[in-house]
Amino acid sequence: MVQAKKYLGQHFLIDELVCQQIAKAMEGAGQEEKIVEVGPGMGAITKYLIEKYKNLSVVEVDGDSITYLSHIYSDLDIIDFDFLKLDLTSLNNGESFKIFGNFPYFISAQILNKIFENKHLVSEVVGMFQKEVSEKVNACPGNKNYGIISVLIQAFYEVEYLFTVPEGAFDPPPKVKSGIIKLVRKENQELGISLSTFKQVVKLGFNQRRKTLRNSLKSILPDAVKEEVILNKRPEQLSVLEFVEIGKMIENNK
Repeated sequence: MVQAKKYLGQHFLIDELVCQQIAKAMEGAGQEEKIVEVGPGMGAITKYLIEKYKNLSVVEVDGDSITYLSHIYSDLDIIDFDFLKLDLTSLNNGESFKIFGNFPYFISAQILNKIFENKHLVSEVVGMFQKEVSEKVNACPGNKNYGIISVLIQAFYEVEYLFTVPEGAFDPPPKVKSGIIKLVRKENQELGISLSTFKQVVKLGFNQRRKTLRNSLKSILPDAVKEEVILNKRPEQLSVLEFVEIGKMIENNK
């Protein structure tokens, strides 16, 4: 057995039904597709994945977990590395792959940013985050949880909130509930504007979310678009496509 380490944010899944549900969420993946599990711990989900997928790798930074998994699964491809520092092109020779993960709460934002920055490689994600974070990723315009991460992820992925996992499903139990979300990459990855402009519009807008976009974006708005009606809105009122629309106005009038 492996003792959970607080500094790694480890909470090991012990509810077998939850483990089965999470593994089942990747249904549709072929046996030969590359599947990468991040932070397998003692293999609560791994044991279900290894039955279904021939091309499975796990990424684990905890030495005790690596020793445990190596003993239980002698043929399992274990990558001893920090996922946040890992070059994801190395996981499948630069080709797309799918990710499973029970992600530590304290690095949720970094994990999501890593996925976003590698969207050309990560075709699908089934991930467990703190419930609040999962709800933010899935939030729609008008919802109080709708923000930067909602817009950035939803621009490139279809998001589905699958189910909530109670504290008692883990050892040790966390102090908050967890949420399982599924991300499926959209076929059309072209926004029609540069990624840097899109990110700038989204981040500037939400960094002053109580202001209208005319005020929060004034530092980057060309004179020709300052009176556009859409700028009367606040960021939480805009769809992903409307953020793209504003980005196009800015780029077309520089």
